Amino acid sequence: MPRRTKEEALQTREALIEAAEMVFHRKGVSASSLNDIAKEAGVTRGAVYWHFKNKDDIFQAIVDRLLAPLDDLHDQIEDPAEVDPLSRFRELLEYLTLEIARDPRRRRGFEIMFLKCEQTETNAVLNERHRQNYLDGSERIRKALRAAVNKGQLPEDLDIERGVAHLHIQLTGIIYLWLILPDVIDFQKEAIHMIDSFFITIKHNFGSEEQSRK
Repeated sequence: MPRRTKEEALQTREALIEAAEMVFHRKGVSASSLNDIAKEAGVTRGAVYWHFKNKDDIFQAIVDRLLAPLDDLHDQIEDPAEVDPLSRFRELLEYLTLEIARDPRRRRGFEIMFLKCEQTETNAVLNERHRQNYLDGSERIRKALRAAVNKGQLPEDLDIERGVAHLHIQLTGIIYLWLILPDVIDFQKEAIHMIDSFFITIKHNFGSEEQSRK
């Protein structure tokens, strides 16, 4: 395929992802169709099928685009040569939360995932992908915590699974509350406070039971 044609194909694909974001955000995932997305993008339904197998495939592309900027930070954390993985992990969490507040596109994407992807039978595949994204994210958190343990930044007996669950609960909670109560929650302030609390907790309260009681 000539270079120009490849560039045009990539532009069309990005336009379709952008159009799908707008349609999903406006109508909800269940009520949206490929025809809606094609119309929003100003292309034919056939052009949609050229780039994506189905609506589920487009949804995953939206999620992938949301999470792609975090890959470099994750790679830094997991690099054995990194001397301060805990600080890199904190930078990642701050970047993720503050970018949701600053970037309308990123906020829209999270609103789709949290509020517009209904738990219905027709969305079963999407919900399974959502579950897999959660599991993939959990493994990334595990690796970050293990890297910090290996560098002596966290206790050797750290209960990593509790740390993973705790972070998911706190992070998901603060994002969800802000999305449904944007005028009530000072997201940037509360997100930083949540991150501070998480790092204090894992350092002092997520060791062995005996250590936790001291």
